[in-house]
Amino acid sequence: MQQRRLGRSGIVVSDICMGTMTFGLQCDEATSHRICDTAFDAGIDFFDAAEVYPVPPSAERFGVTEEIVGRWLSSKPRESVIVATKVTGPGHGWFKPPVRHGKTALDRNQIVRACEDSLRRLGTDYIDLYQTHWPDHGMPYEEVLGVLTELRDEGKIRVIGASNETSWGMMKACWAADVCDVDRYQTVQNNFSLINRRCESELAQVCRREGISLLPYSPLGGGVLTGKYQDGPPPGARFTDYLTGDGERQKRMAKRFVNDRTLETTRRLSEIAGSIGVSVTALAVAWSRQHDFVASTIIGATSVEQLNESLEARDLILSDETLARIDEVDFEIPTPMTEDGLRRL
Repeated sequence: MQQRRLGRSGIVVSDICMGTMTFGLQCDEATSHRICDTAFDAGIDFFDAAEVYPVPPSAERFGVTEEIVGRWLSSKPRESVIVATKVTGPGHGWFKPPVRHGKTALDRNQIVRACEDSLRRLGTDYIDLYQTHWPDHGMPYEEVLGVLTELRDEGKIRVIGASNETSWGMMKACWAADVCDVDRYQTVQNNFSLINRRCESELAQVCRREGISLLPYSPLGGGVLTGKYQDGPPPGARFTDYLTGDGERQKRMAKRFVNDRTLETTRRLSEIAGSIGVSVTALAVAWSRQHDFVASTIIGATSVEQLNESLEARDLILSDETLARIDEVDFEIPTPMTEDGLRRL
């Protein structure tokens, strides 16, 4: 497993990160711990959680994922695991902190309270990477970063990052950090995959020029790039549940991931993967890892078997010819997660 630095910080992590969004809902605690053990034994030392996990969030399960990760973490030397988690912030669409009735902001009260609660649930006295889950563009960045800097000064967090942030937001945060002498975001965690390549444009330039690392989540396009949706939504899959459920926001989200354009992209990528003797899952994870602005690609799993499929990519380097074939698919079906194919920034 390769190791890469998080931004300009002193923290170095495995270039594959274990995402935990499914822990406590799609997989129970025993399965979650087996997944963590398998990942750790394979060389993954970076684990990503959030206070609002598992997803979809609910008041009953709020914080459950962190508790599951915390109990697993207690069995390992603390310094051997890099732990990341997130403060929810104002939420976005259906993604709101249910126990706080959606009345949240990235202010001092919420950030400090959320950090203390995450430390307690994780059973640790510090968090390696603390991230804002959703931006709050109504709050001055210097105030948000100032509170996070105080938490770092107190030893409760080591470095800070953002998630689901725009290129404008990252540059505004960099400006605030430089002008106000507060900590900079070292990472940004955004959706990035072979069916959503938007990060390659403006955000990639921000990362390169400002020394910020991208932590791509959903490199398998919510499971679409495994090929499991090719013959129709399979029973028990996340987007199957979203499509058949009552939530309109979840249905719209599922249709972004599962549509004619994403399925055709997956079909073509499967042919490329087959021609070089690997699964399309391994192809997708390996492609993400090969970007110079990516530090660690976040993978998820609901079983050890699913995890092992993604782990096939840990030593896989795609040739220039294979990368060119992948780019040709993107040229013919640009940004399949958007209806019009425009690569929005």
